[in-house]
Amino acid sequence: MHDSEFEQLVEEALGLLPKEFADKLDNVAIITSDWPSRSQSHILGKRGERGLLLGLYEGIPQTRRGRYGIGEILPDKITIFKIPILMISRTPEDIRKNVRDTVIHEIAHHFGLNEMAIRNAKKVKIEDKVK
Repeated sequence: MHDSEFEQLVEEALGLLPKEFADKLDNVAIITSDWPSRSQSHILGKRGERGLLLGLYEGIPQTRRGRYGIGEILPDKITIFKIPILMISRTPEDIRKNVRDTVIHEIAHHFGLNEMAIRNAKKVKIEDKVK
């Protein structure tokens, strides 16, 4: 898959965000990369996590930041990793779904949700579909 096609899928996922969340994305850059850098992979290892890194939020969640100071401040960063997503996806629809899920997952971190809260939210959503 070409980079431009993958970036389009990320844009598509962002376009699916409810307006109330999209409007509150504050000072965050969303980029794509083929693989995590060495320092990004190191973050995963420090947390004691294993496996493929599909995306990464780097920054201060909105729930923990105070007011920004005077002047410009670098944005938080969400990176979506192309090759790991392609590796776990069997079909084009799998790629689209995995990109969407990863974008939403990393944006949830931007809004202050930790891994457990994200897993619980996904579980509730799945249970609602079953009912």
